[in-house]
Amino acid sequence: MTEPDAVRQSALDWITRNEARLSAFNERIWGYAEPAWREYRSMAAYAEILREEGFTVEEGSGEMPTAFAARWGDSGPVLAGFSEYDAVPGNSQQVVPYPAPREGLHPYAAGHTDPHSVLGTASLTAMLATKAAFAEHGVKATLKLFGEPAEKVCGSKPIHAAKGYFDGLDAAVVWHPWPSNTVTGDIHFGAYWSAVITFECDDPEGWVDPALMPTQAAHAVARCPGSLDAMCLMYTTTKYTKEAMFPHSGSWTLNEFVLGDGGATSDNLAPRFSQIQYSWRSSWLAIQEQIWRVLANNAKSAAMATGCKAHVRWVTKTRVGLPNTALTDLTWANLQAVGAPTYAEEALAFGREIQKNLGLEPMENPFIPSVTTLTTPEDNDKGLRRTLAGWQTHLSADDYVEYSWHCPTVRLLAARPRLRAPSAGYAYPNWAYLALGGLPAAVDPGMFVAGRTMALTMVDLATKPGALEACQAEFRDRTGGGVGGTEWVGPLLPADFDPPVDLRWPEYVSTPRGEEWTFPTPRHGTGAGEPI
Repeated sequence: MTEPDAVRQSALDWITRNEARLSAFNERIWGYAEPAWREYRSMAAYAEILREEGFTVEEGSGEMPTAFAARWGDSGPVLAGFSEYDAVPGNSQQVVPYPAPREGLHPYAAGHTDPHSVLGTASLTAMLATKAAFAEHGVKATLKLFGEPAEKVCGSKPIHAAKGYFDGLDAAVVWHPWPSNTVTGDIHFGAYWSAVITFECDDPEGWVDPALMPTQAAHAVARCPGSLDAMCLMYTTTKYTKEAMFPHSGSWTLNEFVLGDGGATSDNLAPRFSQIQYSWRSSWLAIQEQIWRVLANNAKSAAMATGCKAHVRWVTKTRVGLPNTALTDLTWANLQAVGAPTYAEEALAFGREIQKNLGLEPMENPFIPSVTTLTTPEDNDKGLRRTLAGWQTHLSADDYVEYSWHCPTVRLLAARPRLRAPSAGYAYPNWAYLALGGLPAAVDPGMFVAGRTMALTMVDLATKPGALEACQAEFRDRTGGGVGGTEWVGPLLPADFDPPVDLRWPEYVSTPRGEEWTFPTPRHGTGAGEPI
């Protein structure tokens, strides 16, 4: 019989031996800074290292070019995790203690925020360490690591779920960088839905009976308002109706983004094509449906008023998170065994330099206390409840929740440093947060705490008698019988869902001038011109 402690130690030893290699991998992904649905180099880097370590890798899983599904083993419990690697437009920053977007690109190019470079690398670390330990000790298990692109629009996980990639999983161990070290308990994240509304104007001349026109001169012919006006009406009408979508007795949000119009028109030609994206988050699927009903009505009315046709292209629909106390407790015990991160002088000095450059008095320890301590799941829940209405059981949104309806799932939280405020209400500029996220001395400690904790948890699930069975019994109880049970919620997207990878998402492009961001590289500043 395999001795669990020996397998655990082998996993930890593997991480220690490979820290430098994996730290370099994280820097590589951070440097790519590829945004949602366009993470080509990042995905290729993951596929390369996973194959080197003996995994089989399906690239482009779920009809998503930058997703992957990696597998090792063919028997025993099926244990899963995921790596994310998308960056966020408008967050470009170098690893320096002053504001400095990456050189040679538009200042509003993408950069890693949370950062997902760290999130993905820690999950990779845990999976590779677990595989090495299982192989060394002959543990029978199947390991699956999913490459999940476009997390910032909650993109790939609902698609993987709908297309059957999560079928047959026995447990999933996932994590997220956080300003503290804990494990998600009873309060999980809510639902995130996103849709792109398109307005098309295919018959602008049919707006007015031509017989009524006193002249047939092209410049004088009346045409319908067109798609740009439809998009503006959609934007304005939704602003007016936002207060009536759902009472503000609980936290829900609705945001929009103009993808642009395809009309680059001249004179009085009606724009033919425009798109606007809406994304909304709430704690209850019924609220999500109510918000969509209002949006759909607004789109219909805007189209009718402007001589257009309205269409919807769904980007994503997630469910809400399902807790699993047994797996939370198992992971919390392992987080305690690993311990909180500690930070060397290089990281602390970098934080002090940021403070100095902001005109602040540098602090001996510039980081908030919670990044070097452990917070119990119960205390974490208490803190979250202070921000929720009494009836709410979920907050914000994140697509890890998709895994929780297919198998017992735990969400570990481990630290990435945040700077300590010099006074109540002080807010550091965003560039400071971004710069710290690319500094190995600042992010490696939390990244490897996460990697070690997840590896130990997967080892326990495969080797500790009764551990996996307890998690699965709770999963069956909460879902009314497991997958397909009376309380189970299935994927919200259809199995034949067409991933929205062909929409006009921001990306890097190659031009005769070299590699650039979606917006051309300006000669001066942001290229905005003179102040008005």
